[in-house]
Amino acid sequence: MAENEEEMGQAVKVYKALGEPTRLKIALMLAKESNQCFTAIGERLETVAGSTLSHHLKQLTDSGLINSRKNGSFIHYSVNQEVAEKFAPYLLA
Repeated sequence: MAENEEEMGQAVKVYKALGEPTRLKIALMLAKESNQCFTAIGERLETVAGSTLSHHLKQLTDSGLINSRKNGSFIHYSVNQEVAEKFAPYLLA
C-alpha cells in the first residue's frame, strides 16, 4: 500500500500508463532491453506512428516508470528499476 498521498498519486499514474496495451508492451520491452532509442522502439512496434509513440513515451516518463537520457541527438529510454519494483514488479519478472 502507498504510504502517503504522493506515493498514491504516483501509483495511479503508473497503473494508468500501464493500462494501455501499447504502453505495457513498451514497458515490457524496456524492462528486457534498456537504453533503447526512439527509433529502435518504433521499429520493434512497427504499427505505431511516430507521434503516437511520442505520446506513449511521454505518459510512461511522466509516471516515473521509465527514464529518458539524452545522448547527442538521441534520447534513450529505460525502466526506472525502483519505481518498477515498487508499483509494477510484473515488468521485472
